[in-house]
Amino acid sequence: MRATLARNLITDVAGLKVGNATDLTLGSGVTTILFDEPAVASVDVRGGGPGTRETDLLAPDETVGAIHAITLSGGSAFGLDAAAGVMAALAERGIGFPVGDALVPIVPGAVLFDLLNGGNKEWGRFAPYRDLGYQAANAAGLDFPLGTVGAGTGATTVSMKGGLGSASMLCSTGHTIGALVAVNACGATNLPGMPHFWSAPFEQGGEFGGLGLPHPLPALPDPPALKGLPAGANTTIALVATDAVLTKAQAKRLAVMAHDGFARAIWPVHTPLDGDTIFAAATGKRELADPVFDLALIGAATVATLARACARAVYEANALPQRGAQPSWRDLWGGPPLS
Repeated sequence: MRATLARNLITDVAGLKVGNATDLTLGSGVTTILFDEPAVASVDVRGGGPGTRETDLLAPDETVGAIHAITLSGGSAFGLDAAAGVMAALAERGIGFPVGDALVPIVPGAVLFDLLNGGNKEWGRFAPYRDLGYQAANAAGLDFPLGTVGAGTGATTVSMKGGLGSASMLCSTGHTIGALVAVNACGATNLPGMPHFWSAPFEQGGEFGGLGLPHPLPALPDPPALKGLPAGANTTIALVATDAVLTKAQAKRLAVMAHDGFARAIWPVHTPLDGDTIFAAATGKRELADPVFDLALIGAATVATLARACARAVYEANALPQRGAQPSWRDLWGGPPLS
């Protein structure tokens, strides 16, 4: 595994762009990932309360071989509408899976629960997520902010504000790895009562404070602190991507391995209260020299990259403007101002 790349964002992977739509009054938002060309993708769900769309077609034995976009959204099940807005934006551009003379954009997605964060959810008959998805798709580019933005706008953890995080690196195989995550965990990204991140061993360039781990490591509380919301009311959702040429089966294995990035960054994770879901996508720019060992090394790099992205999501977040909003890492521990 090697150093981070220029942006230290998932858009360092050639062939994709990211757009966000953020509504601070709502306390929620949408993040979408658009692929320049249809991308091979799969998904793995480990949480007990997921909210997903179009994930069955990502199984290796299903007919559709590639996708056009992915949405990560707040809003719980209401947020599944975000994909319809992304589909509308793609349809306007003539992008879709051909079915006779019709084109159908393939847009899987996952949602997190942010309905109780103090934002104004009195949206009337229809939730705003379709429009937010459309806005996010039309805002897609190579550079984007982190923290309280897009799908991470209303995200929280057990002890401090969650958010949107991203990171990238160059794998020892020569392939580029990227991760994008909205951290809304039942558990914590930080050691109990400390500013130190569980992801510290993977940090590069002081990207989330350069604090390392405390010495000696403290004993962990039993039981661990949990957010205390019901099943399905917490969820960390992510996309990991590479420029490698992968089959759907290989993308599935990458998604499976990537969950170790959650385990390195969040404690506890994959609980019955979470809906933890990871998509894996390959933009197909660089062949594997060895289909087994290269995939293993890419998987290991992906774990490290996703763990870093989880910490950046919390480190970069600001508290929502609503009264009584959950404090951010900076509110609790200080640190340099956000750029």
